[in-house]
Amino acid sequence: MAVLDGFYEAERAYFAAGGPGVADFADVARFLAPDVVLYSAPGLPYGGVWRGHEGMERFLAAMAGCWESVEFLDRTHVAEGDRVAVFLRVVFRARNGRELETTLLQMNTVRNGLVTEFRPYYWDPAAVADVVRDEASRVDPA
Repeated sequence: MAVLDGFYEAERAYFAAGGPGVADFADVARFLAPDVVLYSAPGLPYGGVWRGHEGMERFLAAMAGCWESVEFLDRTHVAEGDRVAVFLRVVFRARNGRELETTLLQMNTVRNGLVTEFRPYYWDPAAVADVVRDEASRVDPA
């Protein structure tokens, strides 16, 4: 769980520092396996399958195109073996100034001290899309 807590803090700091082109992705990458995969729901502005460090950096660029900041209000972990479920209560601040407080559940896999898989499930993906409608620019995960 320390790996995931480290990742979430590095992700928050990455956004706070300005995101892609400004912040150092290496601080995020140190928590990720080289073959990490993130499965994001297709209805989200940053939906798709994102593979490897390059894919994760592109995913964060897509998120940064939508969100100015991410604030984690609550993180609750439940682990069994290498699978870790994380309940997150988050405030996203869109680039248009609008905010969204929401919850999501992530099913993650952590092996040998690195995250190998993320599967986030947003409580209300339609609200996410609505809040960032003007800022969202799809980035092809391929």
